[in-house]
Amino acid sequence: MHLELITLLVDDYDRAIGYFVDTLGFELVEDSPATTSKGEVKRWVVIRPPGAVTGFLLARAEGPVQEERVGHQVGERVGFFLRVDDFEHVYARLAAVGTEFLGEPREEPYGTVVVFRDPYGNRWDLLG
Repeated sequence: MHLELITLLVDDYDRAIGYFVDTLGFELVEDSPATTSKGEVKRWVVIRPPGAVTGFLLARAEGPVQEERVGHQVGERVGFFLRVDDFEHVYARLAAVGTEFLGEPREEPYGTVVVFRDPYGNRWDLLG
């Protein structure tokens, strides 16, 4: 048993793919046409970090309730944790493209960590 996908609400598929694939270095696993339960056109977009089993389903928000949740899926808490092998390299690369960091990297018992926001406002821990 494993957790396969986690839904991440976004406002635009292509913008989200650009960020997660081009900036964070995730793999685009699938981008297929699909329909909602109401018969409306959507896409089935799956991304994941290289070598990972668990990925994200990028889901374009539908309607005002979901649109309000984009970027606020877990309130103001860190909701996503990205562990990398080369913390300094990834931190420098993200800083170079203007990533918003909420503080400086610090050492914790579980490794080096810094909090950043994705373009939607979701908080992530970058862990090394």
